Amino acid sequence: MERDKLLHDLIIARLAEKFSGSYKEIEMNPAGSPDMVLGNHGLTLAVVEVETERSITDEKAKGWKEMSQSGSKLILMVPKNAKVRVMEHLWSLGIADRVSVGSYEIVINMP
Repeated sequence: MERDKLLHDLIIARLAEKFSGSYKEIEMNPAGSPDMVLGNHGLTLAVVEVETERSITDEKAKGWKEMSQSGSKLILMVPKNAKVRVMEHLWSLGIADRVSVGSYEIVINMP
């Protein structure tokens, strides 16, 4: 479980770097939900939720539904090999059209 938290926090930190060019206000909340709030000029434009392989559950999917109804864009970042499973959750909840799904993977190339 500790490995999942390290991966989760690493992805959040990397996303903050990537989003810093597009959003002036980035609030990170790695211990809570959502993991990140993106905004400009005092307006919340998007919320980001980072999931690991183990954190993708039916309960979490219900939380995604609640977040998708907040009026802000919901961005889910999930492991690349779990993207299909996440999309199935989104379709079953009727929110696939309101959620953007990004993916990540750790690649190690050996010499």
